[in-house]
Amino acid sequence: MKILVVDDEALLVKGIRFNLQNEGYEVITGSDGLEAVRLVQEEKPDLLVLDVMMPNMDGMTACSKIREFSNIPVILLTAKADDMDKLMGFDHGADDYLTKPFNILELKARIRALLRRAGASGKKETDNTLTIGSISLDLDGRNAYRSGELADLTAKEFDVIEFLMRNPNRVYSREALLDTIWAYEYRSDIRTVDVHIRRLREKLEENPAQPQYIMTKWGVGYYFKK
Repeated sequence: MKILVVDDEALLVKGIRFNLQNEGYEVITGSDGLEAVRLVQEEKPDLLVLDVMMPNMDGMTACSKIREFSNIPVILLTAKADDMDKLMGFDHGADDYLTKPFNILELKARIRALLRRAGASGKKETDNTLTIGSISLDLDGRNAYRSGELADLTAKEFDVIEFLMRNPNRVYSREALLDTIWAYEYRSDIRTVDVHIRRLREKLEENPAQPQYIMTKWGVGYYFKK
């Protein structure tokens, strides 16, 4: 797998590259947001590790631009631990968020989880299509469709909708969704679920304000209505 690491801290990039290469990944690097956008277009990496605070173009802006043409899994790196900064990152299309300083083992674990969920392991689903009403998922290609039209989902958005559609009419709390989809604790960032649900409604519902499928059970959680 090819991983793109973009950060203006040269020593940090060197350390990440060394550790990821030891895991068998091909690693390419950049130092600002403009390079991130260009390298995603040219190199077609399988995953992007992207710093937020960089010269020329910040990471969040770069992430938004990348989302215009790619669903590559994105992990944002930042020195800020504020919840609103994390939510802004998800709003700009990031799939995960890691606060500096971080444990390199945790970064490796999150990379493996995102690549696995993005289908990078090469494993195929036996039944490659999941359809309920006007929403259909291509499980092999990890594409979502609304009334036959492709919906541009991020890797994490696809994980959420696939999980809900595999378990229709069952209500899941935000905590349960965090534990299941993100696979690690995100207790301080529970609104992350709300952000992803809102974006899924915008992309998959005919009228996001009055959803037909991605429903809220007030005071409990979310479910997919079959």
